[in-house]
Amino acid sequence: MIVVTGATGQLGRLIVESLITRVPLDRVAVSVRDVRKAQDLAERGVRVRRGDFADPSSLAHAFEGATQVLMVSSNARATGGDTLAQHRAAIDAARSAGARRIVYTSHMAASRSSAFPPMLDHAATEQMLSESGLAWTALRNGFYASSGMFLLERGLQTGVFEAPADGKVSWTTHEDLAEAAAVILANEGRYDGPTPPLTAAQALDFEALCELASSVLGRPLRRSTVPEDEMRAKLVASGMPAPAVAISLGLYRASRDGEFAAVDPTLRELLGRAPTGMREVIAEKLGQTA
Repeated sequence: MIVVTGATGQLGRLIVESLITRVPLDRVAVSVRDVRKAQDLAERGVRVRRGDFADPSSLAHAFEGATQVLMVSSNARATGGDTLAQHRAAIDAARSAGARRIVYTSHMAASRSSAFPPMLDHAATEQMLSESGLAWTALRNGFYASSGMFLLERGLQTGVFEAPADGKVSWTTHEDLAEAAAVILANEGRYDGPTPPLTAAQALDFEALCELASSVLGRPLRRSTVPEDEMRAKLVASGMPAPAVAISLGLYRASRDGEFAAVDPTLRELLGRAPTGMREVIAEKLGQTA
């Protein structure tokens, strides 16, 4: 049985929807914090059980019978929680349940020296997986395209996108990454350890994103570079918690260092088609024709 965690979140739900087109329903189970949010999956024949990384005792029942566990990464660190403790609990529970493999949603820039704080947790989790005694696959996902759109949102309203200097990023959609995860789960053992970077075909900085948005909108969206200290002051004044401020500013530093700039054909090969590009993402977000 394949157990998918976080199955009511954006990525987890998409993985489940793609997976049930590839394997029999009785081979798919989900572990969710609130089973009510997965009622529709239960009605379709997916096994639904409560499981919460922050409540390790809940995971034994949630993971029962698992051959593979798809472990969606926790973002607890952003709100002051302990991401690594949660990941350790999930790994221990998967091993205790007799799972053969853990498939983990990592990131293309996972590194112990990254300027982007979440990458440190991804690297540490991959180390835990390598020491777990289980087979494992780390999905080295490209940076979520939806994050780029979230960051652009205020600029789309004002006509000016303000941020520190940045570098190119391989913006990649949740939908494409979820489909790739489902393909890998349905073909157990296709990758051992980290995958190649799972990215769309282009890496674009915010200047290029603003140009794309301008062409889609038919009106200018100007890129304005502001000093990092100024941006920090604005984020703090807005009430953003310190861990979130560090993550926000770390994105720009890491992109300047080229951490998110790689592009790779692996995602295209897994999908059997071209990954969705940012022009299409922007056009869909703005309700325009690409």
